[in-house]
Amino acid sequence: MTATTDVDLTPQQGVIVVFSDIWCSFAHIAVHRLHTTRARLGLTDRVRFDLRAFPLELLNGAPSPRAGTDSEVGRMGQQEPAAGWQLWQDKEYLYPSTTLPALEAVIAAKEQSLHASEQLDLALRRAFWAESRCISNRAVILAAAESTDAVDVAALTEALDDGRARRSLSDDAAISATERVVCSPHLFLPDGTDHANPGIEVHWEGDYGVGWPVVGKDDPNAFEELLKRAAT
Repeated sequence: MTATTDVDLTPQQGVIVVFSDIWCSFAHIAVHRLHTTRARLGLTDRVRFDLRAFPLELLNGAPSPRAGTDSEVGRMGQQEPAAGWQLWQDKEYLYPSTTLPALEAVIAAKEQSLHASEQLDLALRRAFWAESRCISNRAVILAAAESTDAVDVAALTEALDDGRARRSLSDDAAISATERVVCSPHLFLPDGTDHANPGIEVHWEGDYGVGWPVVGKDDPNAFEELLKRAAT
């Protein structure tokens, strides 16, 4: 078996590999900017996103605490308000305890197309960050799929029933645990370059879940260059 450190993460031309977790605020910003910048540049039909899982709960050995994500909403929401944000509004017990089912669904949707996977991923990020929905729940995941115009919900349901994407999720987690992928989000381009949390430099004031993120630099235009290079 090939060691995870030896896996080639360089995609074919016209594809950007994106390692991320759904309850990562930095990934929420990056994915939003990838979609909006791609549309603005007229590259929607020329560049696709191959979404891979960077499951924070497996890497950290615990689910992401609500205090942590709440502390990120106010600060990171200022950087990209249009991505959609709100403090958790539903009942406390409905706060998601895991993103693994949602990440598995995004991977399973790639069996249909990268476009279907992209749209489901985007819908799930909105459901969590902007709508306070429990993306651990299968019904919420399928409702997110239903809200897109790209996902065959019956085919996705079948894929979730037989767990065919679970091996890929585990493989992504194994790669994420190596030095190859350093954070969520981490992008890999066809030219062999990779870019961790593009355009944003941030550090934490205090411990995660107690303190808050401090943004030292934010350059939304960083995504223009990355998308152009992927399309060339």
